Amino acid sequence: MKSASNALQKLRNAGLKITPQRMAILEILEGNKSHPSAHSIYDAVKEKYPMISFATVYKTLKVLEEVGEIQGLTIVDNKVHFDPDTTPHHHFLCRQCHSIIDIPHDQDFHLHSLDGHMVERFQIYYYGICSKCRNSC
Repeated sequence: MKSASNALQKLRNAGLKITPQRMAILEILEGNKSHPSAHSIYDAVKEKYPMISFATVYKTLKVLEEVGEIQGLTIVDNKVHFDPDTTPHHHFLCRQCHSIIDIPHDQDFHLHSLDGHMVERFQIYYYGICSKCRNSC
């Protein structure tokens, strides 16, 4: 997510009202490196806005994904996590602590076509044990 104000404008353009609950979702996402799931975002927003529905949180996240402000990651067990960093990069999942870690993307590598297919986007996931878990053994 480039900025909360940019995301707000895209939500408006998508026909959504800017509510305090949606603002809270954007605040949770802005600069977030933990790759939260929809449920963890819902739980965090629900603390401040107990009447919010999971459907509102999920719909807001899907619209933000559709307009390119966040990216959805299905890195483990068909559970979607959300990443506000939409710049090209990969992800690593630690199979011990289950943290999702950003892996820098080689900026010189620009894939536009593959065997005649037009590539619009791609995601690469790595799985293993993170350095923190390896060092604690």
